Amino acid sequence: MLILKPSDIRPSEITSKSNYLNRRDFVKAGAIAGAVASGAAFAAPALGAIAPPQRGAKLEGVGKSPFSTDEPANSYEDITTYNNYYEFGTGKGDPSANAGDFRARPWSITVDGHAEKTGTFQFEDFIKPFDLEERIYRMRCVEAWSMVIPWVGISLAEVIKHFKPTSKAKYVAFETLNDQIRMPGQRRRVLDWPYREGLTIAEATNPLPILAVGLYGEVLPNQNGAPIRLVVPWKYGFKGIKGIVRMSFVSKRPRTSWNMSARHEYGFYANVNPNVDHPRWSQARERRIGAGLFARKQPTLMFNGYGEQVAHLYDGLNLRKNF
Repeated sequence: MLILKPSDIRPSEITSKSNYLNRRDFVKAGAIAGAVASGAAFAAPALGAIAPPQRGAKLEGVGKSPFSTDEPANSYEDITTYNNYYEFGTGKGDPSANAGDFRARPWSITVDGHAEKTGTFQFEDFIKPFDLEERIYRMRCVEAWSMVIPWVGISLAEVIKHFKPTSKAKYVAFETLNDQIRMPGQRRRVLDWPYREGLTIAEATNPLPILAVGLYGEVLPNQNGAPIRLVVPWKYGFKGIKGIVRMSFVSKRPRTSWNMSARHEYGFYANVNPNVDHPRWSQARERRIGAGLFARKQPTLMFNGYGEQVAHLYDGLNLRKNF
């Protein structure tokens, strides 16, 4: 295990949020010595992931990840005020306006299905065995906008390994909290609640996905999915289920919310693909949030630029039919 040196000060502690340095800058300022040739993440101190419950609280013991992009991150304001989270409203600004009083503690997560270790775990116990990492990922929404977000989370692959799924587990399914009082947007039948998503077991055990518990070195804000959400950077944003309360190892492809709502528009795989348009708009180009309304769009990258890490997962699969 690699141990952080005192010189490894987290960038969020030495810069303003609006001027957050990209990974190349903070690596120059003080990087962790060495590299992990196998592609595994840098390790944080061996105390396990401890996420304080206070809103805006700093997360301690966060390691850096070799998977981060060198692109500058969006501002904290961009990331926390322009969100899709229908449990708090269908407008982009509704989650930040309506989720302020949401209480993400106490919180429990149920793990069930085809795995050797199952049960219901308090949030703190669920994440404790794992190391926190900061991963700066490009994120792409299906509506043709994008961001670069400095997530803090735990490796989904390590979580799955910890719970020891059996050979019957072909998929991992997730569910969001279903509570109309705490999540007033669920009083409207815009979707069949609770929100549901899923990945193949091969996708879930790829090194890239994480379960995020923070961003910008702080506890995850309510509007971004507190206390824990899925981040899969090569897929469109609706795959990133928020407020997770259940993780199930299943043998059959799970039903997922947007696929159930509009099957011809939102496929199970939801891989970022500039060659497959949404029925109502092109996916060939995208605009970075915060760049301004009149900023020129940039070409959309296949698999959101993560093809080297994930393209092999879809060998032989027709990505037009399996979108």
